[in-house]
Amino acid sequence: MSQLRPSTVILPIHRWAEQGREMWRQAEELGFHGAYTYDHLSWRTFRDGPWFGALPSLTAAAGVTSRIRLGTMVTSVMPR
Repeated sequence: MSQLRPSTVILPIHRWAEQGREMWRQAEELGFHGAYTYDHLSWRTFRDGPWFGALPSLTAAAGVTSRIRLGTMVTSVMPR
């Protein structure tokens, strides 16, 4: 039987120095298997506020976590 591994989504709307760092640390401290963020350019209800890039957010999260898996919910590949 498979083991349930709960994960969470952290929207990239939090400034790193204000709440962003703590959101990722808290996800790990709460025991989540993974934490993911969106790779969209914006989100409908958040279009007038801050929306940070997925890869810089994940890079910063990797610097403050050690066990949790990190990833994107959606990754868009742009053809050249």
